[in-house]
Amino acid sequence: MREPSIRTSRLVIAAGLAAVIMVGGAGFFLGRETAPRETPVARPVVPALPAPAPQPPVERLLHRAELLALVREASDAWSTGDRLPDGVRRAAGQRFELVLPFGCNGPADPDARLPMQWSYDDERQTLRVSVIPVQWQAADWGHDSTDGSRAEGFWVARPWSSGERCPARRTPSTPSGTEPITLSGQSLAVAQFLPADAESRLTRNGRSLDVVRRIARGEVDPDRGFRVRIAGRVDRDAEPVRCVQPGGTDQRPICVLKVRMDEIAIENAANDDILGRWPLASGR
Repeated sequence: MREPSIRTSRLVIAAGLAAVIMVGGAGFFLGRETAPRETPVARPVVPALPAPAPQPPVERLLHRAELLALVREASDAWSTGDRLPDGVRRAAGQRFELVLPFGCNGPADPDARLPMQWSYDDERQTLRVSVIPVQWQAADWGHDSTDGSRAEGFWVARPWSSGERCPARRTPSTPSGTEPITLSGQSLAVAQFLPADAESRLTRNGRSLDVVRRIARGEVDPDRGFRVRIAGRVDRDAEPVRCVQPGGTDQRPICVLKVRMDEIAIENAANDDILGRWPLASGR
């Protein structure tokens, strides 16, 4: 028998490998064609969320501290002869809420007739509160009054303080070597200016705001007193703060903050209860 040569063996091995590769490749392609195809999974369609509606800008609410700051700027400009600061002019039309503490020295005497006062009847357990708006002629604030226009509002006690509650009571004192101090008159008012024939729905016409209520003695705190809360808008005027100096340039300016009042309320500072509320139709 003839022994295969090395060359013949190599050819046989190569032919075998080729056959294996051909069979494997054919099987691979046959398997691809016969294998079940995967069905693509449809992804759920997520509806696009609508764009959020634009929110209206939050309107800034001016409180006592901001209002007093505006008046100080206006007073300084008036006393120096400068034009009204832009910041004061921009306040025109802005909403405000002003708190006026009163009755901080306890109940008023029976015969007193103060613009803001209160009393308590222990026998009947009855609280009485009275707040009387102040009325001015437009000429009192340097305006032409030939048309009979007028103003109605309130004096702001302690206009140097931004506090919305009664101050702590202190014993009056003066530094040694000084003359006794004479308290000056009112220097700041808040008022709305109206024509002479203004509708009654826009003004109190000098009518007092009165509260008569039966409450327990413990619900009244003489040290805390009561509050008048005025809500509305600074007047849409080119001059929302106006000052006068009846005594000349050496007198501290007396100023008025022009407003349109939407509501006046009286509150018990001892427990924050609203004792009375009087809406005004500001006509805006």
